[in-house]
Amino acid sequence: MARTTDGGSYDVVVVGAGASGLACAGDLCAAGLRVLLLEAGDAVGGRMRTDRVAGFTADRGFQVFNTSYPQVKRRLDLKSLRLRPFTPGVLVHTEDGLRRFTDPSRRPLQSRDLLPGRLASGRDLLALSALSARDALAPAAVLRRGADGTTRDALAAAGVSPRLVETFFRPFLSGVFLEDGLETSARFFHLVWRSMLRGTLCLPAEGIGAVPARLASRLPPGVLRTGTPVSSLTPGGVALADGHEVDSRAVVVATGQRVAARLLPGLRVPDGRTVTTLYHATTRPPLAEPVLVVDSRRRFLNTCVLTAVQPGFSTDGRALVSTSVLGSPGAARTDAVRHDLGEVYGVGTDDWELVHRVTVTDALPAMPGPSPLVRAVRWAPGRYVCGDHRATGSLQGALASGARAARAVLDDLRPGPA
Repeated sequence: MARTTDGGSYDVVVVGAGASGLACAGDLCAAGLRVLLLEAGDAVGGRMRTDRVAGFTADRGFQVFNTSYPQVKRRLDLKSLRLRPFTPGVLVHTEDGLRRFTDPSRRPLQSRDLLPGRLASGRDLLALSALSARDALAPAAVLRRGADGTTRDALAAAGVSPRLVETFFRPFLSGVFLEDGLETSARFFHLVWRSMLRGTLCLPAEGIGAVPARLASRLPPGVLRTGTPVSSLTPGGVALADGHEVDSRAVVVATGQRVAARLLPGLRVPDGRTVTTLYHATTRPPLAEPVLVVDSRRRFLNTCVLTAVQPGFSTDGRALVSTSVLGSPGAARTDAVRHDLGEVYGVGTDDWELVHRVTVTDALPAMPGPSPLVRAVRWAPGRYVCGDHRATGSLQGALASGARAARAVLDDLRPGPA
């Protein structure tokens, strides 16, 4: 084992304690390696963080937890998160008001808006049923191997009409992919659609930050160090921002794509998508149901009453409304969004208070189709990289990328047969 200036000895240094770094470090520790996990911030999670603001619980950007992800099931005790679900499906604001788009197999009594002639034609409903049955029942490996293109291509190939694409798929998937042109990889779309059909979207009682916190709690004592930024990689390990060096046999860079590209010069990373989430407080909730709302005119990505999902997100009884928009809007656009929300919810919003605003740069990696679903985790001898930018832009992708990096490290560090 190599040694560090603090007297410790490490097999692997993992840089970054987001979801992928936590998964990687956890797997390496479980395999018996001496691991040091270094996080520049004051807590774990990367982009999966939760703030306490003005008596409210507000995640850093609108985030949901999908119970269908295999890596989630493997690594987390779901009961400990005290999850509460969203209503299956979404409400779509149209010229005729709010219309419900839902899975008839889950909520048959709430499916009247899917009767032919309302949200969709009979032909669209047949095409949608065939698409959903295929994606829900097919093994994920089959979908990963399918032909790729854009999501728009995939919907057209499935027989979905341009009208339904513009009324539902484009406004809904804009909030999922953080782009409004449906240019994201078709294969990724099929995997996302599969996960939504098979899983339940929820929020943890303590916010999304509880997820990485649970992952960190499983690490052995002494593995994690927060507030410890890494300035560069050295031939024998890493150099810290405070001037110290840590030696190790291997280094895994598990940061966001911009930092990864800086630490590993020459690494090709995808562009990132930027999103801003506005948090409004109001004395009267505009909607009592825990459901996601999208707008067919695409004036925002999505909105929901967070306190209808998790009442504990408010300490004073007021409702907390989350609304996300692409990019980083200015003051005039922010005010316009509040006005638009009044039209969508059918309530007055003049007295809504903007209690928090979060802009997340590189919230998701761009995945224009055709696009690889998996990128290599081996960078150079003793150097590895993982994160959602090396896989699909999701919690499942980040965790799976960390697991792949850990396997690569173990394969390379373990002695071969004599």
